Amino acid sequence: MNYREKLHHLIPGGAHTYSRGDDQYPENAPSILIGGKGCYVQDPEGKEYLDYGMGLLSVTVGYAYEAIIEAALKEMYLGNNLARPSFTELKAAERMVDLIPSAEMVKFAKNGSTVTSAAVKLARAYTSRKYVVVCGDHPFFSYDDWFIGSTLMPKGIPNQHRKMTLKFNYNDIESIASLFEKYHGEIAAVIMEPVTFTPPCATSFYQNKCSPSCDCKKNSERNFLSEVRELCNHNNSILIFDEMRTGFRWHLKGAQHYFGIEPELSTFGKGMANGFSVAALVGKREIMDQGGILEEGKERVFLVSTTHGAEMCGLGALLKTIDVYEKLDVIDHLWNYGKKLMDGINQISDEKGIREYFYMEGYPCFPSYVTKDRKGDISMKLRTVFAQEMVSAGVLIPWVGLSYSHGNKELELTLNAAKTALEVYKQSLDRGVEKYLHGTEIKPVFRKYN
Repeated sequence: MNYREKLHHLIPGGAHTYSRGDDQYPENAPSILIGGKGCYVQDPEGKEYLDYGMGLLSVTVGYAYEAIIEAALKEMYLGNNLARPSFTELKAAERMVDLIPSAEMVKFAKNGSTVTSAAVKLARAYTSRKYVVVCGDHPFFSYDDWFIGSTLMPKGIPNQHRKMTLKFNYNDIESIASLFEKYHGEIAAVIMEPVTFTPPCATSFYQNKCSPSCDCKKNSERNFLSEVRELCNHNNSILIFDEMRTGFRWHLKGAQHYFGIEPELSTFGKGMANGFSVAALVGKREIMDQGGILEEGKERVFLVSTTHGAEMCGLGALLKTIDVYEKLDVIDHLWNYGKKLMDGINQISDEKGIREYFYMEGYPCFPSYVTKDRKGDISMKLRTVFAQEMVSAGVLIPWVGLSYSHGNKELELTLNAAKTALEVYKQSLDRGVEKYLHGTEIKPVFRKYN
C-alpha cells in the first residue's frame, strides 16, 4: 500500500481532522508530510513546498521556531504534567487575563471544540435557557452534538439536540433579531466569530428598535457587531466570540479588541501557541466561576475537566509565543505581508483580464482567494485547478494562512507561481475546466454524502 492507502486503512478519513483530508487538496498535493521549518514543509521524498496551510492556521510564527520549542522543552523537563496545578499554569492564566480585555478567568484545554462547548454549557447554566444561536456563515464551532446537529452531517445526533441550535446570517441583523422575537426569553447565547473575510457592515436596525433612553443611541459609529452586542444585552443572552482564527491574528488582544466589542465569553486556540495544542475559554468572573468549587452550597456546573488541559509544554509555548509576538511585532508583519500578497495576486489577475473570476479579498491578516466561473458562480473545480497549479510550482495553498516566517523571498515565489497558475485558470475559463483539472475537485468538509 502507498501512504494514502495506509492512512485510510488505519485512520477513518485518512487524517485526524477533516481539514487535512484528501478531499481538501488537489490530486498532486503530497498525501503525507514528514516535517516543517519556517513556512516550508517536506514530503517523504524530500520535496519541499512553500506552505500556506500552516498547521490548519495554528502556526503563526513558523514551524519549529526554536525559542518556542525550547520553552516547551524546558517545561517537559520540569515534569510536564503534575499532580497539582503547576506554576506554569498559573503564569499562563495570569498572562491571558492581562492580555484579553474581556478575560477575568480562564480555563485551558487542548482543542477548540472543548472550550466552545464549555462556553455553551456555561451560557445555558447561567441563563437557565436551552437555545443557542450560531452564525450560519461561519464554518465550524465544535465537533459536539450542539453544533454538528445543525450541519449537513447530523447522522448519529438525536433530533432533540438538533432543534436547540438556531442559525443567523452574518451582517443580517434582521435574521438574528427575528430569532430573539420568535424565541423570546429562551435564547441562552449567541456564538460567532467576530469576523472572517467580510467586515461587519454599518447598520442602523437596532437604533430604531430600542427605547429612546437606551445608551446605544449615543454611539453613532455602529456596525453589525455592536448591534449583536445590543441585542444580547436587551435579551439577557450571553455573547460568545469564537476567536480560534481571529485571535493572535487581527490583534494580540483578539479581534474583540480590534473592533472594540466585548463578549461575556470568548474562546482561543490555533495560533496562540504556534502549533502546540492549547485552547482557552476566557470570560467574565460571574459566569466562569460557575465551574468553581469554593462557594459552599452552590449548585455545581461540571465545566471542563481534562487531564492534559494544562499540560506544561503547551502553556510554556503559549507564554513564549506571546513574548515573540510582542518582541517581533508579529501582528504587524501578518498585516503587511498579507496586503502585499493580496495586491500582487489581484494585479496579476487584472493583467490577465480575469479579476472578475479570480481575486483575493478579506482582511490582509487573513485573506482568502475566490474562484468563480464565467457565470459568476463559485467554482470548486476552478479552485482545485488553481491549487493544483500552485502545487506544481511548489506552493501548497489550500487557504491563506500567514506567518511571521513568510517574507520577501516567499512573496516573490508565490507571485511567480500565481502568474503561471492564473494563466492556466484563464485557459480553464476559456476552454473548459475539465481539460485542465487532474483528479477530483476539492469538496466542502460539510456535505451529506461522500
